[in-house]
Amino acid sequence: MSGHSKWATTKHQKGAKDKARSKLFAKLIRQVEVAAREGGGDINANATLRTMFQKARDASVPLDTIERAIKRGTGELEGVRYEAISYEGYAPSGVAVIVECLTDNRNRTGSEIRTIFSRNGGSMAEPGAVSWQFERKGIILIPNSVSEDDIVAFSIECGAENVELEQDSWVMTCNPSDLHKITDALDKNSIKYDSAEMAMVSANTVEVTEESVARKVLHVMDLLEEHDDVQNVWSNFLIPDEMMAAIAE
Repeated sequence: MSGHSKWATTKHQKGAKDKARSKLFAKLIRQVEVAAREGGGDINANATLRTMFQKARDASVPLDTIERAIKRGTGELEGVRYEAISYEGYAPSGVAVIVECLTDNRNRTGSEIRTIFSRNGGSMAEPGAVSWQFERKGIILIPNSVSEDDIVAFSIECGAENVELEQDSWVMTCNPSDLHKITDALDKNSIKYDSAEMAMVSANTVEVTEESVARKVLHVMDLLEEHDDVQNVWSNFLIPDEMMAAIAE
């Protein structure tokens, strides 16, 4: 079954191909800037900034561009002030959705997110109506070239909560506070990983078995992902693998 974590896996794998490079850069730069503003510009002392810095570097954002974003965040350079805000809603079939944004105009962003939901078979929800179903976790994607015995042994040794194979990657789940400890251990053991980030994971899932409905759900996810102010979209749908593959084609 393909769900929220597999959707994240798919988005990670195809994101660089599907999104305009400038739009991806803009989102990553915003994340760096806000992380620096909220936790300071020292990468060694600010874990969130360290994560965002690495994401930006992995996406080939130029180092000087990242450094300028950090300086804007710390106030050393002038720039637009972004604020983090989350919206909650439902996609078709009652799929729960959390949309995390960075915006310089919350009224504009809120109106546009609401329109995406309402025009595509969904609806916005009041704060807390959806988020109670989700819990923040650390998610690490590791190539499946790593053997099952090795990855399972490693996950037990480093204290990961779970590891499972999804598509072409091992998906390792951990407590958010353990994310950097585990990535450091991966580096020390020369185990390559594709991404490591915080994610909102839901224990309550909605199974979508009709292809027409699945297409509508994924269409809403795509529209939200493509919005300039949206940084992350989390949801709790489950779609059969065969159906997901057919839609992807």
